[in-house]
Amino acid sequence: MNKYMLAYHGGGMPETPEEGARVMKAWNDWYGALGDRLADGGSPLGRSMTVSKNGVQDGGGSNPLSGYTLVNADSHDAANEIAKGCPILDDGGTVEVCEIVEM
Repeated sequence: MNKYMLAYHGGGMPETPEEGARVMKAWNDWYGALGDRLADGGSPLGRSMTVSKNGVQDGGGSNPLSGYTLVNADSHDAANEIAKGCPILDDGGTVEVCEIVEM
């Protein structure tokens, strides 16, 4: 079984305690449904900056990461199917699925 990173873009922070509770329940339910396919629940990410030879760009470029999760899957297609259930999609975000290459 391979490991994949689900990298999140967009979504939003809850504006009320009730919305926060709804969002947390959705994420916890999704994590619970993943069972042993969940390798690491990851975390939301804060402010990002992009570093290049030309300097530092505040804001993480045109599409900064907003969080990540690590999952176990038999194939990239299987990892994509896992990503389709991610709660960030309901909040307008997207999920980038990347295979982690063991070195």
